[in-house]
Amino acid sequence: MKYVKELKWKPGMNVKELVDKLGSIGFQGVQLKRAADTVVDMKKVGAKVYFTFTSNMVTSGLRGLFAQIISLGLVDVIVTTVGGIEEDIMRAKGEKFIVGSFNPDDVELYEKGYNRVGNLCITTESYENFEDTAQSMIRKLYEKKKVWPTSELLKEIGLMLDDENSILYQAAKHNVPIFCPAITDGALGFHLFLFKQKHKDFMIDVVQDFANILFSSSQDEKKGVLCLGGGVSKHHAIFSCLLNGGADYAVYMTTASHTSGSMSGATTNEAKSWGKVRDDANIATVIGDVTITFPLMIFNVLERLNEEGLIHE
Repeated sequence: MKYVKELKWKPGMNVKELVDKLGSIGFQGVQLKRAADTVVDMKKVGAKVYFTFTSNMVTSGLRGLFAQIISLGLVDVIVTTVGGIEEDIMRAKGEKFIVGSFNPDDVELYEKGYNRVGNLCITTESYENFEDTAQSMIRKLYEKKKVWPTSELLKEIGLMLDDENSILYQAAKHNVPIFCPAITDGALGFHLFLFKQKHKDFMIDVVQDFANILFSSSQDEKKGVLCLGGGVSKHHAIFSCLLNGGADYAVYMTTASHTSGSMSGATTNEAKSWGKVRDDANIATVIGDVTITFPLMIFNVLERLNEEGLIHE
């Protein structure tokens, strides 16, 4: 039986110690520590780790942390949305995103050319600059070949970038595939559409890419999922795990409620009813703002893995 312990500050306390102590205060602190333990266990057994996140997290400063954990070998497969792809490219090309307010005059923002994501803003000018970048990249891709599975296209784009804080760059550099099943759902998709109007033989093969993620693991291989937020990126990863016998480890981090019946709110326990997560899986579901919960959890993980020599530059 485990008992509640009092949380107290001490000089020099680091994040690893804090998260360890949060595991004994109750409520979501317990789940946060359990999530860290689960990710550590994934790496210790050599599980293939599927890492998923939504585009708003790339809008935030988590982008650099995502790129770092790729470079450290913490994840093996990535699934995200097209907004995360295009915003990663924007930042790699020098665009700056603005920290604003959750309660601005949104009509005024629109008139001034600011597009709001929570309390962050992306200028319309950044999207206009992205248009030139995207068309240039697509032309280079077309010159190489006409048909591209999405993950191969994204790797090629990553190789065109030169930014240590870029998710695409680090994934291409470390041979970590990025899957984006809803590639047309954003600005990049629109530019792919525009290019195809003049180049009818140009094709993004999403069906082949489904085969690529399906064959990225097997029934016999240990699998772990680390899902931030929900939607198509989360489901694409756990569905591929379902078709390969289910995930052995699963950590979900979200603000959504399980009572909504949504993919974002679906817990690791609910996933067991589908076979997406195995019935004996090591699991944790953390409810809270991922820009806070994920850094706390992953810093604890990195400290522990570093102490055991299980991460690499």
